[in-house]
Formats: sequence, C-alpha cells, structure tokens
Amino acid sequence: MKGFIIKEFLQILRDKRSLIILFGIPIMQILLFGFALKNEIRDVPTSVLDKSKDELSRQLIHKLTSTGYFLLQEDLQSEKEIEDAFRKGKIKQLIVIENDFGAKLEKENKANVQIILDASNPNTASIINSYTSAIIRDFESSINPLPVNIPSVIPETQMRYNPELQSVFMFVPGLITIILMLVSAMMTSISIAREKELGTMEVLLVSPVKPIQIIIGKVVPYVLLSFLSAITILVLAFTTFQMPIVGNLVLLLAESLLFIVMALSLGIFISTVANSQQTAMLMSMFALLLPSILLSGFIFPIKNMPEILQYFSNLMPPKWFVIIIKNIMIKGNGIGYIWKETLIILGFTIFFIALSIKKFKIRLE
Repeated sequence: MKGFIIKEFLQILRDKRSLIILFGIPIMQILLFGFALKNEIRDVPTSVLDKSKDELSRQLIHKLTSTGYFLLQEDLQSEKEIEDAFRKGKIKQLIVIENDFGAKLEKENKANVQIILDASNPNTASIINSYTSAIIRDFESSINPLPVNIPSVIPETQMRYNPELQSVFMFVPGLITIILMLVSAMMTSISIAREKELGTMEVLLVSPVKPIQIIIGKVVPYVLLSFLSAITILVLAFTTFQMPIVGNLVLLLAESLLFIVMALSLGIFISTVANSQQTAMLMSMFALLLPSILLSGFIFPIKNMPEILQYFSNLMPPKWFVIIIKNIMIKGNGIGYIWKETLIILGFTIFFIALSIKKFKIRLE
C-alpha cells in the first residue's frame, strides 16, 4: 500500500494537467474573485456643468472630486454637450449646479443640484448616487457647522437609459456575450481535436486542401448555427425580459455576427493546440468562462480592479462586445460611437485565424 501511494504521488507530480487542476485553477480563481468582487467605487468619470461659477459651487465641486471616488473629466459649458458626453461613454455621472447657487444658499437657505447618471448598469448607478448624495450632505454641514439653519442642497437625480433601474439592462447584454462566446468557442474547439482522436487529421494534412480552406470549412457551418442561436437569444431577451433594442437591429446583428466569427476562430485555435476533445473542452472552460464573466465588466466595474487586471481585461474580447451591445441596445448609438470596439474585435478575429493557420502550417511541414 505504501509503495502504491508513493507511485500515485509521483504520477500526479509528473502530470502537468493534474497539477494545473489541483493548484493553478484554485489560485487563479481566488485571485480573480478576490480582486474583481468589489462593489465599492473609485475614479468614476464625472463631469460638471457649473452654471453659477461662484465660491460655494467651486467648494462643492472640490468636495466631490477630492474624495477619490470621482475623477473629473471635463467642465461642460452648455446642456447641448450632455447627450454627446453620455453617448460616447466619457462619463458615468454629470453634476449640474443651478444658476445663483451660492446666492440662493445664503438668501433662501436652499439650492438645487441635479445628478445625472448613466444607469445602463443600474447597480453601479445606485452606488454612485448614494456616494454623491452623502458627499452633498457632508457639504451642507461644512458650510454651517451649527445644528440650526443648515443650508439645504436639494439633489435631483435623473437616471439615463434605465430610469426604473431594471437589473435586466445589466444582465442581458452580459449573458448574451458570455453565451455566444462560450458556445461558439467550445463548439469549434473540439472539432479539430475530434479529427485528431479519430485519426482523420492525417488525411486532411496530406490532402491538397490548404490550411485556410480547412479552417473556413470548419468555421462556416458553426457561423450559421451560432448566428441562429444569437437571433434566438435576442428574441427571448426582447419578448421574455422586455429588453429594449433602441438602436439599429441590422447593426446589432452585424456586430453579433462579427463577434461569433471571432469566438469561432478562437475555438479553432484552441483545437489546433489541444491533443484531445477533453483537453480542448477544459482549455475553453478555463481560459474563457471565469475571465469572461469577471473581466468583461458586465457585473463588476473594471475601474475598481487593480491596474494589472484593468490592462488584462483589454485582452478579453467579451469586454468590447459588452460595450458594443449596450451602446446599440440601450443607448441607441450607431457605428460612429462603437467603431473603435468593432475594429478591436475584428483585430482579434484576424489574429486568431492567423495563429490557427500558422499552427496548421507547422504540422504540414
């Protein structure tokens, strides 16, 4: 029995895949969850429209921006700039200070401040609103520390894009992204691995078919099936969860098709690396599931994470598709607002296809 146990220990230590499952996955999970699962906010991109420009309004702005929770992006000069700032995603919050703010506080003992929030992520918007309201209450006390005649700053909150703060606005775009990513990548990741296990890969490699033709032949059927799946998901989101589609439906479908092709090309690359269907499945789950959920930004704000994870999140294609789908479905933006994210996903697609072809060429040599 002693010799058998020692033999099992040695076998496990020699098996790199077992060590990764035993130690690598738990370490990765605890690090990702530990750093990503944070509900507090910091460095929220905020703009100010100060119509008063007096001493008290400047004190209020300084009070808000000196806390570390908000990062001042720019001072807007007119209400015409508000819509464009939110549509471009430059800001998550806008503070509008009314005319004669200081004079009204001194004479009437009250003044209004409008808080406009991007509520496409309702949880984040609620937290930002709570933080801002608390800072305004503290500002009131700092003006007059006496318990009587404390000036009253009345905050008026406006939630843009999701006035009722429905959680479906946050979850549906993220779930669409994760489902398309995992299903598309996993379907193709086992395709070439299956050819290897069945022994038919050698036939493909010695045939006159070029690597690019093999890859296109593998991808095209899954593109059509995954696109039908995407349409089904969107129909369910619209009919069952009442998720609005404010923007152009054709643009939404085109972006979904591009994302599907990218996910399928990633799956093809994984299948060229893996030696078996089981390995391909494990690689797909390990490499895609947790990072896609935690680092795509659809649940946990990326701004709250350490800088290294913020940079790493840029390598996650789901992050860019979540931005695209929210811009189209919730904000009604066109290609002019999402061209950058579209080019990034296109770049990922070309990159994964090129890697897959290179892997095939290595085998052919």
